[in-house]
Amino acid sequence: MHARRLTGSLACLVVLTLTAAGCGLSGGSDDGDATAGGCKVDKGNVGSGKLTGDVKGKITFQTTNLKKDFGGFFNGVIKDFEKANPGTSVKWIDDPGDSTFTQRTVADAQGCTMPDVINIDAPTATALTKAGYLLDVGVKDPDAAKPFVPAFWKSSTYKDASGTAAHTVLPWYTGGVLLTYNTDMLKKAGIDPAKPPKTMFGLFADYEKIAKSAKGKYFATMANPIWRIPADWDQMDIRTLSADGKSAVFADDPRTAQWVAWMAKLYKGGAMPKDSLSSSNDPSTPYSQGQVAYGSTNPSFVRFVKQNSPSVYAKTGVGQQPFDALGHTTAAPQYISVAATSKHAPTALAFAKFLTNAENQTAWCKDPNVVIFPTTTTSLDDPFFQNATGSDPFSQARKLVAEQLKTTTAYQTNISPAVQKAIVSQVQLAMQGKKSPEQAVKDAQEKANDLLKQAG
Repeated sequence: MHARRLTGSLACLVVLTLTAAGCGLSGGSDDGDATAGGCKVDKGNVGSGKLTGDVKGKITFQTTNLKKDFGGFFNGVIKDFEKANPGTSVKWIDDPGDSTFTQRTVADAQGCTMPDVINIDAPTATALTKAGYLLDVGVKDPDAAKPFVPAFWKSSTYKDASGTAAHTVLPWYTGGVLLTYNTDMLKKAGIDPAKPPKTMFGLFADYEKIAKSAKGKYFATMANPIWRIPADWDQMDIRTLSADGKSAVFADDPRTAQWVAWMAKLYKGGAMPKDSLSSSNDPSTPYSQGQVAYGSTNPSFVRFVKQNSPSVYAKTGVGQQPFDALGHTTAAPQYISVAATSKHAPTALAFAKFLTNAENQTAWCKDPNVVIFPTTTTSLDDPFFQNATGSDPFSQARKLVAEQLKTTTAYQTNISPAVQKAIVSQVQLAMQGKKSPEQAVKDAQEKANDLLKQAG
């Protein structure tokens, strides 16, 4: 089962588009003024040409819900940066990262008060790039790409007001996806745990085998499709939205109805608990209690099982998430961006690069209190990830995800919670036998398009 990988709501993009339309980036006038969004900025912060200037002055650095658990680490990074760059000062603030994050950040940007260096997700990067509030790192520092996994860097772009892709973010940390499963349950169903399926429908076929073997004593997975839409479709290379993101197109691909038909078949056939169709619970607890054969796809889940259910952990195996038609996995990394409105942009950019360099990424990923993965090539090659020994599932999971991240991209479909809910509700009706898969997909696309049209 895919862990839900949505990183936020796009609803506030409507507000941004209305209030910041026509701002974007503009070059300087005769007196040297320039604007980013609606804010006056140093001319060197926008337009073409490499950013130059002294690394000095005070900047503000904002993370998202990290200070409580990782204060020691980040204070150390800040101290090291300030020591290496005399005359600099970094003030660290931490945002709670709630559902209003994008909207509040946009408001800060419009007020010309956004932090100099900021930790953001994909929806926020989309909004801020479109309105011109982020430094185009790819232009301002052509060497910025060097440390990062090429596929990650290439796919970490967002469109500016003209529709041009811009590198306004530095990839920072990410999670990963993999299969976790109870090897005993798989063997009873005649499934070889050492040979995970290569397609989503192959995985569904294994779910069906589990159901026939279990005879209602346990299940294969959870039913609610909210955990799978649009993640499964992304993996199958089914386009959920049009290229411009303004319309839904998933019904145009016949595999979408086939996917829904499989979900309905599995639900009817006992592969999923009947009471889990609308439940928001992920499989963490049921798996730990031996009630389902497949657990969460989040690597940190393996550690959860190790800590909370040693007997189940002893039976746990990990395998490659089906690559399917896409041919690789996707991830939703957290990003570090530099505000185009920064009064000390050279310092902000230097700190952003320092924070996301291989040394600091590797060091943080080794923290025992977190299960995250780096986005730099050197970090992924570190023995911490590559030298897994024995059959310990957690070590194997770390190595497996680190290896797949070398080809992972950041291309993921971002849909608002309202659009996701509209699609999911129609799939649930099909799973209950109240609609045919084909009709459910058709109706889901119509409802999604109505919402997308309303959002502009």
